[in-house]
Amino acid sequence: MRIRPISPDLLVTELTGRLADAAAQAATAAGPARLRVAVDGAAAADPDALAAALVDPLRARGRPVLHVRATDFLRSASLRFELGRTNPDSYYESWVDEAGLRREVLDPAGPGGSGRLLPSLWDAAADRASRAHYVDLPPGGVVLVSGALLLGGGLPFDVTVHLELSPAALRRRTGPPLEWTLPAFDRYAEEVVPASFADVVVRADDPRRPALVELGAEG
Repeated sequence: MRIRPISPDLLVTELTGRLADAAAQAATAAGPARLRVAVDGAAAADPDALAAALVDPLRARGRPVLHVRATDFLRSASLRFELGRTNPDSYYESWVDEAGLRREVLDPAGPGGSGRLLPSLWDAAADRASRAHYVDLPPGGVVLVSGALLLGGGLPFDVTVHLELSPAALRRRTGPPLEWTLPAFDRYAEEVVPASFADVVVRADDPRRPALVELGAEG
């Protein structure tokens, strides 16, 4: 394993190239296809920002793109807060509506899917359906799903990117309002170990100085 420091801009460039190539390979393997990408990480690592940064470069490479945030697919407040508003086990196990994310985004973007995707399902602030309109993602397109705790639960992604934070960095960069979620990320690191199987692992302790983890390389 080799840890390769990389600038934030170059990280976006390299990920864009990798995803564009993966989309092209998927399209030639069995006819036109869409690429389903997870950008996984704690809020402190800001996976939403990385996914958003990939949208325009991918479009410049000729790939239609839809960015979906997992926070727009939360379950209703009555379900999320059934065990209290700051229960880390509930946050870990049941905050994200994985069935809705699969039904409205990942399955339609998958093999044989319609390509008719819903960008958001639930407005958590208003605690009601978001009333978003469906979007058609053409074959050859890329859907970027960003958020926390996305891996290890069986969601059907074609490429997975994990933003890894050391325990110290996670605690340092998680603000007081979200400190109660830290035990959930401890469970995730211990039970799922996302860095052991994600297609791309980025060490993000310092957002100004990320590093790519290159498995199988010496160093």
